[in-house]
Amino acid sequence: MLDLLYKNITRHISLSEEEFQRFSEPFQLKKFQKKEVVLREGDYCLFEGFVLNGCFKVYFLTEDGFEQTLYFAVESWWITDLDSLINNVPSTLNIEALENSEVLMISKKDKELLYETMPQVEKLFRIMNQQSSVALQRRILSLMNKTADKRYLEFLEKYPTLEQRLTQQQVASYLGISHEFLSKIRKKTILGNR
Repeated sequence: MLDLLYKNITRHISLSEEEFQRFSEPFQLKKFQKKEVVLREGDYCLFEGFVLNGCFKVYFLTEDGFEQTLYFAVESWWITDLDSLINNVPSTLNIEALENSEVLMISKKDKELLYETMPQVEKLFRIMNQQSSVALQRRILSLMNKTADKRYLEFLEKYPTLEQRLTQQQVASYLGISHEFLSKIRKKTILGNR
């Protein structure tokens, strides 16, 4: 169970076995059923979660009430609302399990304690936050500069196995288009690959 977390962490920093044990101690295993809400808009986010297995959507509702997916989180990804967690403000995001899932959760309080007792942990989360910022910047640029066709092909290239785990509606929400338009793009893509 902790092997996946260890692999994820040691891509960014070096930890001895003893240090990793200290690091992983405050994490708690939580299980979520399909469609279970982990965080609801308006609540305060007090955690970060490392996905062991399963799939989550992190989304917000537009003023018109439409669901807009910010990202999907699968194995080895993290889930949280950073704005709510860092700034202690109500969440603008919703996090929902799309499959039965298991997550290692750490509270804000325990994470802050790790910062104080293990300086390399602060470096770890700084690196991860930088990478998250880069990914979100690329996503914004893609939404602003690319056609829906190109965004769909980019999605397939970047996440080759994810589409099979999602509904067409969920993929469309991520791409910022209607599921009807996604159907047209998919047909065109299939015909173009023949």
